[in-house]
Amino acid sequence: LLVSKDLGKHLLEVEDLLQKHGLLEADISAQTERVQALNAAALKFSELEGYQPCDPQIICNRVNHVQTCLEELGELAGKRRKELEDSRQLWAFFQEMEEAEAWIREKEQILAAKTCGRDLSSVLTLTNKHKSMLGELGSRRALLHQTMKRGEQILAKKRFSPGGIQEKMREVRLRWKKLEEVTGLHQQRLQEALNFFQFSAETDDLVAWLQDTYRIVSSDDFGHDDYSTQALLRKHRAVVEEVEKHRATVLALRKQLALLAPEHRQGVDVQIRVVEVEQLYGEVAEVAVLRQQWLQDALAVYRMFSEVHACEVWVDEKEQWLERMEVPEELDEVEVVQHRFESLDQEMNSVMGRILDVNQVVQQLVDGGHPSSEEVRSCQDHLNSRWNRVVELVERKKGQLSSVLKIQNYLLEC
Repeated sequence: LLVSKDLGKHLLEVEDLLQKHGLLEADISAQTERVQALNAAALKFSELEGYQPCDPQIICNRVNHVQTCLEELGELAGKRRKELEDSRQLWAFFQEMEEAEAWIREKEQILAAKTCGRDLSSVLTLTNKHKSMLGELGSRRALLHQTMKRGEQILAKKRFSPGGIQEKMREVRLRWKKLEEVTGLHQQRLQEALNFFQFSAETDDLVAWLQDTYRIVSSDDFGHDDYSTQALLRKHRAVVEEVEKHRATVLALRKQLALLAPEHRQGVDVQIRVVEVEQLYGEVAEVAVLRQQWLQDALAVYRMFSEVHACEVWVDEKEQWLERMEVPEELDEVEVVQHRFESLDQEMNSVMGRILDVNQVVQQLVDGGHPSSEEVRSCQDHLNSRWNRVVELVERKKGQLSSVLKIQNYLLEC
């Protein structure tokens, strides 16, 4: 049993042989105690005085022979155990290598069947799964490194044919290298897909924002008075600032597109999408500028109407006063009225400046093609007409005063 050359042909068989060898070692250990007891008893017969049933030398030779055989048996058992343990180490190595190959094949099949997702959500899910697989890859790499190290140790002992071990190690190393290359390639494809879908999602968000902003800046609500138009103008200026802030984002789209993988950036749909975003942004910016101008024009109109109203109130008051006023005949009263006309001249100069400002605003609105040009022009004409009437009344009343003064002065001279 101890000189058998059967060292097993796989790990389970070696384990079985080691178990049987353990039983044999236990039996040898038990027999060793028995042999030592028998040898001790036999040696007593070589030490008898007087009658000796056997030659003492024969007894000693017999005891030495049995002891030598026992020692040789122990040496054979030790050698057999060492060979079996070396065999177990060898077959354990091959089994670990086979397990590594099986794991590599499994991951190769998984990677071969994996897609890169159809949208951002699926790509993120696949990316998380791939990260988990990278963690498994790291753990398996450490185990494989230990197995390879044991293979090198087996080769160093030179107890077994190194060809099978070296070939297996070379084969597994090549397959592992290929697996890491495929894993890296798949990770790169996932990253490229992630970049593309993130780009698409950000572009969609930008388009949605631009569409909402377009609806805002294309509104036909310009307010109904000075206060409401000012409020709309403040809000619109905030929108214009946001539009300007997004200019850099829109301009960066082509740079981001250029950074995508060729299979993604060369797609007709994505290129058309970028052009559509640029065109939409241009429309939003253009309409925003127009709406700001329209709001400013509306504000100018409402302020002009307010100024016209104020001027007309003054004109109404002065017109009524002038129509009711009768030129007095007494000199003292004439002088009082004359002082009033001097104050009126100062007021008229001030109002005249306001009316000139109104005329200038009206001309700007008409030249700019404001939609309310006719209404504004009509309001201007009405104000100017009433102003001219007041001017005529003033001139007529002044003329009457001047005539009365001349008569009074003539009478005084007489």
